[in-house]
Amino acid sequence: MKKELVFALCCLSALGSVAQENQDRDVFKEYERFKQQSKSEYSDFRKKANDSYCEFMRHRWDWYKDQPEIKMPQEEVDPVPVPQAPDADKPLEDGLVTIKSVIHALPVPEQPNPIAAVPEVTGTTGTFTFEVYGTRMQVRLDASQRFHLKGVTENDVADGWQLLSGQAYNNLLRDCLSLRIKHNLCDWAYLNMLQQLSESFLGKGTPEAVLMQTFLFNQSGYKARLGRSRTNRLYLLVASNHVIYKQKYFQIKDELFYPLQYEENGLFIYTAQYPGEQTMSLVVGKEQKFDVAETEPHRLVSKGGDSLEVALQFNSNLMNFYLNYPQSHINNDETTKWTFFATTPISERVKNQLYPVLEKATAGKSKRDAANVLIRFVQTAFEYKLDNEVWGDDHPFFAEETLFYPFSDCEDRVVLYATLVRDLLHLDTILLYYPGHLAMAVCLEEEVGGKTLQFGGKTYVYCEPTCNGYAPVGWCPPALSALSPVVIAY
Repeated sequence: MKKELVFALCCLSALGSVAQENQDRDVFKEYERFKQQSKSEYSDFRKKANDSYCEFMRHRWDWYKDQPEIKMPQEEVDPVPVPQAPDADKPLEDGLVTIKSVIHALPVPEQPNPIAAVPEVTGTTGTFTFEVYGTRMQVRLDASQRFHLKGVTENDVADGWQLLSGQAYNNLLRDCLSLRIKHNLCDWAYLNMLQQLSESFLGKGTPEAVLMQTFLFNQSGYKARLGRSRTNRLYLLVASNHVIYKQKYFQIKDELFYPLQYEENGLFIYTAQYPGEQTMSLVVGKEQKFDVAETEPHRLVSKGGDSLEVALQFNSNLMNFYLNYPQSHINNDETTKWTFFATTPISERVKNQLYPVLEKATAGKSKRDAANVLIRFVQTAFEYKLDNEVWGDDHPFFAEETLFYPFSDCEDRVVLYATLVRDLLHLDTILLYYPGHLAMAVCLEEEVGGKTLQFGGKTYVYCEPTCNGYAPVGWCPPALSALSPVVIAY
């Protein structure tokens, strides 16, 4: 009886297993069917979106007059002279710094993506290699995919867009998006990558190259418009919530669009919106991974009791990228421009050379003493010069640029010091804007004396990275001690 019962249970179990296997197979088949259907639906959705976009593109484009460029703001007061270093034997003057107002930086937005999955096309073998910021890149593209527009009328451009939106260019778009990920490209770097690709493949300044760049930028999820001049040239216009200085723009439905390489007085513009489009961000936010072209060593030596010396080699490709990066601000507030620089990290390459030296110098020290080692380095290892003397205009640096160039001013040193404190001491920092000067404060998480601020429920200690000698954290120049700064939180 016992054996029969066991046998019966085994049979039931086996039957159950068979039934489960059949059910699993049915579910898997259903999943595969759904997946294929979804791919088809995604593909159909993207095709319908492009077909509709092309259809409206054939209608007459509207004429727009460009708006004059927004000049970089000029300070209403002269720059604050470099503060004189305090007497080392004199105790710090305690006091609470009152805050005038607070500016919050916007969070870094997620980069956009195509409105639907772009299916990969099998069987293509041709590749095309191009270079951007000294970096060799490759996409699946061959000579057979070069095209020629009959002209630049609405119909001619729509025909070109219809061609590009066909499956033959799917792999190109997929590869461009993969390069954006591989090289950590911010929106501005990605836009310039597409320009180099299009011009290398179709010719610099040609309408075909402009159309391809516009198409790839648009299909990547960005808000872009096409313009045609009275001289029959095509222009790509990109939308940005960040006001870009020294660049003419067009206002279309309360949004600002900036034309690239623009040399005209007004454009006929195709203004239709594409589904899911997103404005370009000018926030860098992460290290751009370009091929390395090594510079000669740059020797930095700080002065004083904690003298440090380090020789740094930089990637000239990254330095060239930074050199011409557009300046901008957000929320109609010019003081927000520094958040773009303060939130961009130093490259891992330079960190690996610099940080071991700084970590050794700060090892075993209190937060205050470690912060003082770092501030002495920033105060004394660089030569001070105003931007107007060196560049002819305001020219704030990313932190790595301050390490690279021989001259720097207050805003550059603040960005560098804030970066070092955040990376090495893992402490929160804020920027402090005074008319004609930029300083900062750090939350040391311990009592250190000197000038402090209360912000966000925490105590921050005033820091002056710009000085003609060593000034410890907590020391505030007498000329600023009675003033109330604007806090820039990021």
